[in-house]
Amino acid sequence: MTLAVGQEDLLLDRAVQEVVAAAKAADADTDVRDLTPDQLQPGTLAELTSPSLFAERKVVVVRNAQDLSADTVKDVKAYLGAPAEEITLVLLHAGGAKGKGLLDAARKAGAREVACPKMTKPADRLAFVRAEFRTVGRSATPEACQALVDSISSDLRELASAVSQLTADIEGTIDEAVVGQYYTGRAEASSFTVADRAVEGRAAEALEALRWSLATGVAPVLITSALAQGVRAIGKVSSARGGRSVDLSRELGMPPWKIDRARQQMRGWTPDGVSVALRAVAEADAGVKGAGEDPEYVLEKAVVTVARAARSRGRA
Repeated sequence: MTLAVGQEDLLLDRAVQEVVAAAKAADADTDVRDLTPDQLQPGTLAELTSPSLFAERKVVVVRNAQDLSADTVKDVKAYLGAPAEEITLVLLHAGGAKGKGLLDAARKAGAREVACPKMTKPADRLAFVRAEFRTVGRSATPEACQALVDSISSDLRELASAVSQLTADIEGTIDEAVVGQYYTGRAEASSFTVADRAVEGRAAEALEALRWSLATGVAPVLITSALAQGVRAIGKVSSARGGRSVDLSRELGMPPWKIDRARQQMRGWTPDGVSVALRAVAEADAGVKGAGEDPEYVLEKAVVTVARAARSRGRA
């Protein structure tokens, strides 16, 4: 018996696929029945799990088990008390209070539990992407993984598909540049790539990302906004007391993953460097909004100034 608990559809589907694959590996003729609550009426489970003259193996998948009728829940609990050896039962349950009695009964019966939580936090999605690359035996840089999370929506299927596409198309280690080639059409990702390279002091890469962003139609105001956010994050984190990122999150108004990133990026910064960079970004923002004649030049100047400020500690 397997109990998959959570609301992340991709993980629930994978839990089912894993069980079915294992069953078919043992017996290629295994019969698979994938049922929704409306298909599992009182008496249906008993019929499906009754002994067969031919000892036929089955996998019975029950989706949305929290929505089963009271009478069907009784049937499932009864089966849990005396499971059939040739039957593999997979219960998919959303968790929570609804249908908790069935959830508890499956756990008490010793079902193997698979956690399938909804991944709402960027850090969780980042861990998911890293795990996807490891699963297929491929190497991706931390920056590439973060770029994927930044570029793609919170839908895990999209993230999994992106990993699959990259590993199919690209040989060797997958880096941020590769991710940018595939997904830089997303304006937010492009602008933040420029900002990240600039606050890390990587002027040449920041300028390359800037030119690519402008060539693909990213609005200059999005780039100045990303630069401002990047520099402000450096300033806020560098002036904060020490401690765990999760503890500082509320105080700084920043998610823990962004604090961790700022800590990695702030090594070459000084307070004076932050001030210089903020002034440069403010001037660039005014320039792209009409105060300057050439937005591209204004942005390039700001990017170079920010990148130099990121190295101010080394020059002090």
